[in-house]
Amino acid sequence: MRLDLPTLFLMTVAVTFMVGVLFLLSWSQTRRERALAVWGIAHIVGSVASLMLALRGQIPDSLSIGLANAMMIGGYGLIWSGVRAFEGRSLRLGWAVGGGALWIAACLIPPFFESLAARVSLASTLAGLYCASGALTIWQGRDEPLVSRYPALVLLATYAGLYWIRLPLAFTLPIPASVAIASPWFAILCFAGTLFSVAIAFVFMALTKERAEREQRLAAETDSLTGIANRRALVAGAERHLAVAPAALLLFDLDHFKAVNDRYGHSVGDAVLAAFCHVADPLLPPGAVFGRMGGEEFACLLPRLDERAAMRVAEDVRAAIARFAHPDYPELAIRVSVGVAAESQIGGSLDYLLRRADDALYQAKHAGRDRVVAAGEDRLPFAEAADPSTGLRVNAGRRSRTRSP
Repeated sequence: MRLDLPTLFLMTVAVTFMVGVLFLLSWSQTRRERALAVWGIAHIVGSVASLMLALRGQIPDSLSIGLANAMMIGGYGLIWSGVRAFEGRSLRLGWAVGGGALWIAACLIPPFFESLAARVSLASTLAGLYCASGALTIWQGRDEPLVSRYPALVLLATYAGLYWIRLPLAFTLPIPASVAIASPWFAILCFAGTLFSVAIAFVFMALTKERAEREQRLAAETDSLTGIANRRALVAGAERHLAVAPAALLLFDLDHFKAVNDRYGHSVGDAVLAAFCHVADPLLPPGAVFGRMGGEEFACLLPRLDERAAMRVAEDVRAAIARFAHPDYPELAIRVSVGVAAESQIGGSLDYLLRRADDALYQAKHAGRDRVVAAGEDRLPFAEAADPSTGLRVNAGRRSRTRSP
């Protein structure tokens, strides 16, 4: 069966228009994701352009060639602009419609307008540039792990390649002057356009859905006050690391935190908790799993670090917290005690590390607070010794107790 080109164009019009409506309906339910609105407008503009192209010979060439192709190029520009919006960048609508404006300006030059090969070359160059720029923008945002990001990149890059393939073909293959002539050239173009509209709709919808699900998952795993991992996410991440590598655990407890709440109020206490995380997080090595256990207690798993290296990290955090000054309450001194425990075997138990670090933290509290203490099973309780390489106090002893505030 052989379809004539007007029929193929009308099919493209219907599919592209429905995809645009689908994008706008999705945006109406998720107004925060403005990329959906831009993509919807882009497809509706593209459907109108396809309709005008299908009416070639029935409406003036200034509309079916000049305006229609300008709108089609502008539609690709809007797709690129929507990708920028999705990645949190500015829309740059001027650049998005600039390609269409350039096309109209070129069409005002009679030799260009009369040359079909020249028109095909310019339109293909501009559309391909927008698709390639969209693919590059998606690649640059790859730090956000979304599975559909790579199909979207491949789709846009492939379509850019298909447009640019037309550049040499425009000057080497005969192109019919009227779309009313059934031609494999235009048939392939129409069919590819329809497939692109459907595929890009699936991929872009999947991208927005994956982002929403990821944000919900992160919200469920994040402590709302401090912005770091909550206890559930901390435990899950720590257990994953312990299953494949040895690690050390730091257990932090802010000294005299109840007194801070009592004297300054809970709002200042919350600010102190957030400040601790703000100061500590940049000092932790890459790959550290840092989270809030509850109240004023925090924990950090350090994969592949031994006890001595972990104590250096803990001391850096302790010293930085001791130097911190609250901007509104300069007299407020923030101090932290740290218990350290290390596991030298792969597949270690997080509960065991927590118990040992908790014992060491108790020793730090008992010895006067504002210090780093490491757990060790073969040392006497409360016995302190100086590590010659770091000058840190090392304490040991496992005992059941109720921690002092």
